[in-house]
Amino acid sequence: MMVSIIVPCYNEEEALPYFMREIRRTEAELSAAYGCTFELLFVDDGSKDRTLEVLRSFAGDGVRYLSFSRNFGKEAAMYAGLQHARGEYVAIMDADLQHPPAMLKEMYEGLQSEEYDCVAARRESRKGEPPVRSFFARCFYRLINRISDTEIVDGACDFRMMKRRMVDAILSMGEYNRFSKGIFGWVGFRTKWLPYENVERVAGETKWSFWKLLLYSLQGIVGFSTVPLALASVLGLVLCVVSFLMVLYIIIKTLLFGDPVGGWPSLACMVMFMGGIQLFCMGILGQYLAKTYLETKHRPIYILAETDEERSHGEKMD
Repeated sequence: MMVSIIVPCYNEEEALPYFMREIRRTEAELSAAYGCTFELLFVDDGSKDRTLEVLRSFAGDGVRYLSFSRNFGKEAAMYAGLQHARGEYVAIMDADLQHPPAMLKEMYEGLQSEEYDCVAARRESRKGEPPVRSFFARCFYRLINRISDTEIVDGACDFRMMKRRMVDAILSMGEYNRFSKGIFGWVGFRTKWLPYENVERVAGETKWSFWKLLLYSLQGIVGFSTVPLALASVLGLVLCVVSFLMVLYIIIKTLLFGDPVGGWPSLACMVMFMGGIQLFCMGILGQYLAKTYLETKHRPIYILAETDEERSHGEKMD
C-alpha cells in the first residue's frame, strides 16, 4: 500500500529541513507498523527563495517534486499534487509543521475501516491568531454554512488523508477558480474529523495576509452559493416598493400642505443611498460574471517548469 504525501511549498527554504526530519520519522513508524510505502511529492509554487534548490537535493529515495513556472497559488499546487500522486492513499499537508506529521498515523488507521473515505484535521481553537482574524474567520464559517448547501466545518484545514476514489472525484472537478474546502465538502464521502491544537510555524513567515484571506473567503462564497445574487434581487424589489411608497407620500404631502421644495437634503441622501445599493448589487453580479469569464477562457490551472523526472532524465542524457 502506497501513501502519497503532497506538500505545497512557497518560499519554504527555512522550514523544509525541519519538515523532512519529522516526516521521515513518521514514515519509519508507519512502515514498521503497517508495511506501507511512501512517496513525498513537493510542489514548488513559484518560490522566490532557494526552495527549488532544496527540493532538488531531496529528490530520489521516494521524494519527487514539481515546480511551477510562476506562483499560481496553493489551490493550484494542491490540484497538481493530486494529479501526479500515485498512492492508493493521498495526504495533503503544509511544510511549516503547523500540520503535525505524527497525525498521519491516526489518519492512516482511520482509513483502514470501510466506514471512512477521508480523515481530516480541524483546529479546536484559534489560539495564537490575532483576535480580529479569528473573529472574521468564525463569521465566515457561520455565513458560508447558512447560505451554501455544502457543509464546511469550522476550523477545517487542508491537512487530510483520502482514499483514491475521493481523490479521483476531486480531480473530476477541473474548475479554474478553486476553493478546496468547499470542494472537499461538495464531493461528499464519509469524513472523520481529528481535532488538534494550532501550533506556530517552525520557520519562515506566513503567506496568508488578512487581505488574501478575505479574497479567498469571497471566492468560496461566490463558488458555492448563489444567495448573494438572490440578495441583490430582493434588495431591488424592496427598494422599488419603498420608492413607490415615498412617491405616494410626497404627492399626498404636496396636495395637503403645498410644500414641493422642502426636503431636498433627505432627497439627496436617498439618491446617494440608492446609488450605493445599485453599485453594491452590480458588484455582486460582477463577481459572478468575472468567475464565469475566467472559467470560459479554459486557461490551465498551473504550468510546470520542471519536475524531478525531467531533471533526472536530462542528467542521464548529458
